[in-house]
Amino acid sequence: MIMRVCLDTRPGGVNPNEDWGAGTPTLAIVLDGLSTVGLTTGCQHGVPWYVAHLGGQLVAALADTDRPLSDGLAEALERVAELHPECDLKNPGTPSATVAVLRRRLDVLDHLVLADSPIVFEGAEEYSVITDLRVDDILPKMRAEVEQHETHTPEHREALQRFVSAQRQVRNTPDGYWVAAAGPEASAHALTGTTALGDVHAAAVMSDGVSRLVTEYGMVTWSDVFATLRTGGPRELIDTVRKVEATDPTGRRWPRYKSGDDATVAFCQW
Repeated sequence: MIMRVCLDTRPGGVNPNEDWGAGTPTLAIVLDGLSTVGLTTGCQHGVPWYVAHLGGQLVAALADTDRPLSDGLAEALERVAELHPECDLKNPGTPSATVAVLRRRLDVLDHLVLADSPIVFEGAEEYSVITDLRVDDILPKMRAEVEQHETHTPEHREALQRFVSAQRQVRNTPDGYWVAAAGPEASAHALTGTTALGDVHAAAVMSDGVSRLVTEYGMVTWSDVFATLRTGGPRELIDTVRKVEATDPTGRRWPRYKSGDDATVAFCQW
C-alpha cells in the first residue's frame, strides 16, 4: 500500500521560508527552522540552507525503510555538519530545526518527533497528537515578557532577542530541550514509536505555524482540520491560518513571536 502525500509550505511574511517539507510513497517529513531573530549563528549559510540540506539528507538516509528513524536522523545531522565545516558549529545559535517524520512500513506507521512540530493521527473515533513540548517549560518568565508586547514593536523585538539568547544556552542540553542542530546526539532524544496502519484513517505532519490554529488560536478542532485537508488540501488549511492571523496582526488576542509564522503541512492518506 502506497502512502499518498499532499504538501504545501508557505513563508509567514516577507522573509525566506525557514520551513521545509517533503513527501515520498513511504515518507512525510516536515522541518521547522528555528528563527535567529537577528542574532548571530556562527554560520555563513543560514537557516533555509540548513533545513533544505537536512531534509535532503534525511530522505536519503531513510531510503531503507527498515532503518530506525533515529539512526537516519543521526546520519543526516552528521552529513550536514560535514557540508559546512568552515562554520562555527559549536556556536549555541548554530542553525537548527524541529523534525517530524512519518514513515509507512508494511502494515505499520513509524513516527519521529523532535521538538514541537506535531504529527496528528485520525483514528476511527478520536485524534492522537504526537508532539514534544519540552521547550514550553524553558524560561517561562522570559516567555511571558515577550508576550506582553505587541509584535512589530521595538520592545517585542528586544524581549524576544533576550529570550532566544537565553534559550540557546540550554538548547540541546540535559537541562533544556532538544532540536536538530550540528551534532547527531539530538536524535537520541526524539520521540519515536509505531502505530498499526489499520488504526489510522489519515495523518497530518505539520509545523507549529499550522497546528497553532487548533492549539493556540482555538479557532478549529482537529476534526475541522482533517475536513479542510480532504476538501481543499494543505493550501486551503494554510489559507485559513492566514485569515485568522489577519484578524489579530499585532498579537493582542494571541500573543506570539511574529504576526505570521512559516507554515507547512503534509497530508497523508493510503
